[in-house]
Amino acid sequence: MPQEMKLADEKFCFECGEAIKMKAEICPKCGVRQYSSSGLGVAAPNGKNKLAAALFALLLGGFGIHKFYLGKAGQGILFLIFCWTFIPALIGFIEGILFLTMSDQSFAQKYGTV
Repeated sequence: MPQEMKLADEKFCFECGEAIKMKAEICPKCGVRQYSSSGLGVAAPNGKNKLAAALFALLLGGFGIHKFYLGKAGQGILFLIFCWTFIPALIGFIEGILFLTMSDQSFAQKYGTV
């Protein structure tokens, strides 16, 4: 089957571009894990969701909740220590906007490691 053609129950592999079944978690051709799609965006291979991280950063970024969610506990503790200065809130707001503008693939590459 040509690479440009796919059936209704198929999708393209993120790595090699081969048409694979929609429910496939791993591409049978190249062996790369596929990103799972939920109703609220694409989840990274470790289950972290870009939209959830962005909402945590925008709403609770001053306390570093988004850092804890993304597995960066040291930075989260630093945000908690300095939350009274409102600097972490400003940084969290900026990071939330960056998460929303970041592509799903770049989010998965940066924060999707298991």
